[in-house]
Amino acid sequence: MPKGLSPIRKDRKRNPEFTRAAILQAALEEFSESGLSGARVDRIAERAGVSKPMIYDYFGDKNAVYAAALREAYIQIRRGETALELDTREPEDAIRALVHFTMGHFWNNPWFIKMLNTENLLGGASIRKLEDAADIQSVLLERVGEVLERGRRSGVFCREIGAVELYIFIASTCWFPISNMHTLRTVFEAPIGEDWLSQHAERAADMIVAYLRNNGAAQPL
Repeated sequence: MPKGLSPIRKDRKRNPEFTRAAILQAALEEFSESGLSGARVDRIAERAGVSKPMIYDYFGDKNAVYAAALREAYIQIRRGETALELDTREPEDAIRALVHFTMGHFWNNPWFIKMLNTENLLGGASIRKLEDAADIQSVLLERVGEVLERGRRSGVFCREIGAVELYIFIASTCWFPISNMHTLRTVFEAPIGEDWLSQHAERAADMIVAYLRNNGAAQPL
């Protein structure tokens, strides 16, 4: 084996898919930590264990690498949601599973929130240029829509709400305590950590399921 060339790096040179995945993961970490303007392609190359020219060969300039990383952020969370097999679960269990997964994904992959925060600060310029952005989200929305419809047909859910609005509900309840955990810990002394977030996810699931079960009619006193 040539000096300084690890087995992992040899695999990357032989396997284009492995190399591409390594570059994208390194880019997610670099852009989430430094933003678009502060990120450096040479640091991405170092993280991925590849050469800087190789990154340009695979993706193009830094903006193109950023766009590819942003797309990858969505690909990864959608892949995880697909693995939940929501279509095989009872409606209430499906909603609870999605809430817990979403909380866990945000917590275990801190680059996800940071990447989306960066893109929103940039006015969504890159996401608007991704030609398959809607297609990437479509499977989740289709599955959530099916869960809601099954819940309504069975009488478990009474609330009329669309898949997009429900997902925004779920994402926001999971997003806020993680994206703002440092200020929440300081200002409110909230003990935000893995255990606290697990409990928060359970409470969030309770509230969302209760909302879906309620038809909105006034309850007698």
